Amino acid sequence: MTGGSAQATARQAVEEPLEDESAHQGGAAEHVEPWPRGISRRATMRISDVLAALQIEFPAVTNSKLRFLEEQGLVQPVRTPAGYRQYSPADIERLRYVLRQQRDRYVPLKVIGEQLASLDSGAEDEPPSRAQLATRDGVRQTAVTGARLTSESLAREAGVDVEVVTELVGTGVLRPTASGHFDAWARDVVVLAVALREHGIDSRHLRAFRAAADRQADLVEQVVAPWRGRQAASSRARAGTLAAEVGELCTQLHTALVRAAVSELTP
Repeated sequence: MTGGSAQATARQAVEEPLEDESAHQGGAAEHVEPWPRGISRRATMRISDVLAALQIEFPAVTNSKLRFLEEQGLVQPVRTPAGYRQYSPADIERLRYVLRQQRDRYVPLKVIGEQLASLDSGAEDEPPSRAQLATRDGVRQTAVTGARLTSESLAREAGVDVEVVTELVGTGVLRPTASGHFDAWARDVVVLAVALREHGIDSRHLRAFRAAADRQADLVEQVVAPWRGRQAASSRARAGTLAAEVGELCTQLHTALVRAAVSELTP
């Protein structure tokens, strides 16, 4: 028997039992690779490496946040014999998906887990689009989340006169910090307030919106208070996640109630 014939016979001997077993199982479905597919699952990255990779897009992510997401079963890093966590590039993509869903859409973690399960099983085969990082002259720009805006810079961002910002502050609709700065949400408040003004709704009428938002924030604070009072870092991360989820539910309920009430005004 020649060398080539011997190799062919050996391959046939190995392949035939596999074919018989497949037929025996009635053509069982092939194993589906968990999402994201086609990305390395070799776990060699430490938590510090993961933070470095994620903090460009998510500046607020922390060790405790990663541990909390692991506790929720959304990512499963490998543990070394010494107990250290190690992540793979595929783990990084899963984390990006989770963090984007929370940040951009306020999706509850339970729902995110269900979405990942659908992606893993192949029921959903269209992965989320990757974020595009803005650049200027080839230099990557960081996120503006957490930007501290003055009255002048806020007016520029919103495309209004600074007097509009001053008026909203005077009526209590906008609240600067003790240092006189505003958060990133202030721009949306100004833009929407200006749009309502075109319909005759001025800043005095918007006090009711401010009061309603404060009452809803008080409710959210009551929900997260037990978690905020704990010392563990994972508990504080849980408090932040819970606050975002409950706050978004309050927003959706408020929107639904306003739409229902307005619908009664139309024939």
